[in-house]
Amino acid sequence: MKKYTNNFFVNIDINLNTLLTNIDIIIFFLLVPLKVLIYSKNLSNNSLSYTTLLPPILASVIILLSIAILLPRKRRSKTLFFFNLFISILILSDTNYYRYFKDLLSVLVIKNCTQLGAVKSSVDSLIKTSDFLYFSDIFLIIILNPFYSRFFKRKVKEQKPLKLAHRFSIFCVMFILGGFANGKYFYELSKDQPKLLSTMYNKVYIAKNLGIINYHGLDMFNFISTDISKYTYVSKNKQKEIKNFLQSDAYTTNTNLKGTAKGKNLIVIQVEALQQFVLNKSINNVEITPNLNRWIKRSAYFDNYFYQVSSGGTSDAEFVTHNSLYPAPSGAAYFIYADNTYSALPKALADNGYDTAAFHGYKETFWNRNIMYKTLGFNNFYGEKSYAINESIGLGISDKEFLNQALDKMKKLDNPFFSYLITLSSHYPFDDVNNYGSFPVGEFEKTLLGNYFKAIHYTDAQLGMFLDKLEQDGLLDNSIVVIYGDHSAIPKNESADLAKFLNIKDPDDLGWAMLQKVPMIMHFPGDNNKGTIDTFGGEIDMYPTLANLFDLPESNMLGKDLFNVKNGSVIFRNGSFTDGNIFYLSQNNAYFDIKSGTQIKENEELKAKKQNAVTSLEYSDEILKHDLLKKYLNTESN
Repeated sequence: MKKYTNNFFVNIDINLNTLLTNIDIIIFFLLVPLKVLIYSKNLSNNSLSYTTLLPPILASVIILLSIAILLPRKRRSKTLFFFNLFISILILSDTNYYRYFKDLLSVLVIKNCTQLGAVKSSVDSLIKTSDFLYFSDIFLIIILNPFYSRFFKRKVKEQKPLKLAHRFSIFCVMFILGGFANGKYFYELSKDQPKLLSTMYNKVYIAKNLGIINYHGLDMFNFISTDISKYTYVSKNKQKEIKNFLQSDAYTTNTNLKGTAKGKNLIVIQVEALQQFVLNKSINNVEITPNLNRWIKRSAYFDNYFYQVSSGGTSDAEFVTHNSLYPAPSGAAYFIYADNTYSALPKALADNGYDTAAFHGYKETFWNRNIMYKTLGFNNFYGEKSYAINESIGLGISDKEFLNQALDKMKKLDNPFFSYLITLSSHYPFDDVNNYGSFPVGEFEKTLLGNYFKAIHYTDAQLGMFLDKLEQDGLLDNSIVVIYGDHSAIPKNESADLAKFLNIKDPDDLGWAMLQKVPMIMHFPGDNNKGTIDTFGGEIDMYPTLANLFDLPESNMLGKDLFNVKNGSVIFRNGSFTDGNIFYLSQNNAYFDIKSGTQIKENEELKAKKQNAVTSLEYSDEILKHDLLKKYLNTESN
């Protein structure tokens, strides 16, 4: 009996030692999938079940564990702790990036993170205390580590470490198991969404279905392969295929308003964070944008115009508008493809004798503008150093000072001229309320939405004065003036206040997508061509529309002329699209009837439209990666 009892306690001691020896593995295997699962559930808005989300997460965790098991025990524990910490940081970063951009971080976005320094307040305002719950296990491990070392370290030392051969055997089994399972989930997703894994046009959908670890691993792989692919050869057949697609997308059968603006000045104003929902709206019977409302009545107004930016924010709006190409799938095209050749709007106008100038009151190097504007064909760039900073609001020079000083510089340009102006004062997070002037926002006082109303009301006042001065100086008699918003103003987590303001239910995914419109106002001399145009379009359509008006070459574009196109459509960087009747939301892989709001089943027609969207994004990416416009333009000139 005594011998049996002794053996029993010896076995307990051995099992305890084994447990303590592998406590780092147990903690990692239990807690990391849990936090990733919680994050994935939040990312999917509870649309996916835990049983759907968990398997690919476990597969990726097993792969990480297999790598750590190759190492000696002490280094293994430190490696697993680092993996855990790194994953927690990724979750925190992705959570806050998603709150504003509705997208996930990527290598190229992080590579461009120097641009976040100037908008640190924007990022800080998004972080919530609850986000740090993802680090609770990290804090617990740090707190308990001294107790573990004091009471159990001796027992762990008594355990003989596994030899490298044994560790390698375990590594092979786990790596093959995790890799095989992961391969299965990757394959299933690629069958469900062809080209998604290679183009990553919908990063959120990938992360929802494969987990954040797999998403970031795939992003790293694609970053490396994309960098390598820049130096690979593109067959002549492929080049021709893309060129034909560009031409078929750009040309229209009608020539309504063809050349009516030829020889006239062009003034384009990109307004920071101007969204459509503020137009023709009032608070306590006071209009939010009285000046824009007034000019809409005198202009062609496109009321179904969407922004199409990606992670490049404002710079993406500029890029898409000037080139009629889609932004880069990750990072900012202004950085990644600054050395490319473009047939951009500024260059096309400069080739037709225009004096071209860009005006912005912020740092010249921000978003690489000092380089990119030359690439696009601007003869002049008036950045921050070109202005007397007599008054600052938010990030820099006030819109009042900027527009007044820009107008003085604009008058010195040779005729005809193209002036491109970018405002600044209404930049997120709209916290310089003391300098926006008095605009009572009622129940929205001290909310993000209320502060936005104050910011955009201020900018509207400055735009009104600027436009009135253009008219007083006679510049409107020979100029086309275009005003549009660059991107969203209000993040999704503030949708409740926006719904209250608009007197609607808190919007679902379709409702939120339909709110992502920005105004596009085009004023002609003599108030000609005024009226509302309800054709669905986006920033990619600006260049083709202006090319028709100014009688410029209409090749090498992916957008449409909004004055002539019969069936408007908008394709977004994440693969979503709408034709005005249906809206495909790529993050849900679902089609919706816009009028009824009901989900509809995929049919062959919808499948073809979806394929067209994927092809458009793919070809745009190929043009950028391989600098194909340089080849096309050389061919056209010969």
